[in-house]
Amino acid sequence: MKPRLIILSDLWGIEKSVWINDYTEILDSIFEIQYYDCCDLGQVDKLEYQENNLHNQFINGGIEVATKRLLELEKKRIDVLAFSIGGIIAWKAQLNGLKINTLYSISSTRLRYEKEKPKCNLSLYFGDKDNYKPTSEWFDRIELNPKIFKNKEHKLYTEIGCISEICDDIKTPYNNV
Repeated sequence: MKPRLIILSDLWGIEKSVWINDYTEILDSIFEIQYYDCCDLGQVDKLEYQENNLHNQFINGGIEVATKRLLELEKKRIDVLAFSIGGIIAWKAQLNGLKINTLYSISSTRLRYEKEKPKCNLSLYFGDKDNYKPTSEWFDRIELNPKIFKNKEHKLYTEIGCISEICDDIKTPYNNV
């Protein structure tokens, strides 16, 4: 039986996530994959489909709603691949009892506000040109070494070179299984 990997979208959800297919094509042979649209999890209204509107809804309760919903949906041990807002949702869900082996969190800039570290394996990825990534002081305090992609911005996770590198990291522990 394949291990379970859940994928949590960025704040755009499924509508602007064609790039997610690149991840699933690479990882499908190793994992049983479940994709979650974070807008659906957080009951975020997509009627006004603009970044500020979606972001504000997540900040004003959507993250908490999505975290609770994820805890209701996932009862077994899993790996998590999370993008942007999905990373903070997975982080908070683990702190509240979600059984995560490894959290692969890409461009999850809201982590910079977190004070407590989840009790699971963590692999964080950021672009060095992402203005909202956590500071080096935050990484030192939380005792994590992120992978920083040179000359990349927030949406690095949509670029095929970064996708390949991230997927290689995810597959590595399973290569000899």
